[in-house]
Amino acid sequence: MSDSDRAAGGAEPAEGVDRHPEIDWIAAERSPEFRELVKRRNAFVIPATIFFFAWFFGFILLCGYAEDFMGESIYEGFTVGYLIALSNFVMVWVIGALYLRQARRVFDPLAKKAAETALEAGRRAAGAQGDRPPLAGHEEVTP
Repeated sequence: MSDSDRAAGGAEPAEGVDRHPEIDWIAAERSPEFRELVKRRNAFVIPATIFFFAWFFGFILLCGYAEDFMGESIYEGFTVGYLIALSNFVMVWVIGALYLRQARRVFDPLAKKAAETALEAGRRAAGAQGDRPPLAGHEEVTP
């Protein structure tokens, strides 16, 4: 992209430019709502990731070291190895669905509260400094 395209507004602002001056990013990170969001998300994501990797690499290890077990026929040529391999695909969909459910019920409401807190803190800071206008399209919130 050329400099003339950037001047026409087709590019992002230069590095170091505060894209959302109405948000107090430090206060947002320190807010109890944001910390709760990170804590709850990590409480789901970390165990789910560990479980998935254990299941997947367990499958790999079984393929390498338990050939007889993995080659046992369950039904007309359908082996234990095929069953476990297919279960990996099912597990990915289940974990994804559980994450979406958790996001809808827990993470999204917490993210909304954290965003509102950050905007409110930014507006209070702007009001104290007097140099930042309120966010366009949003009503001014006074505590």
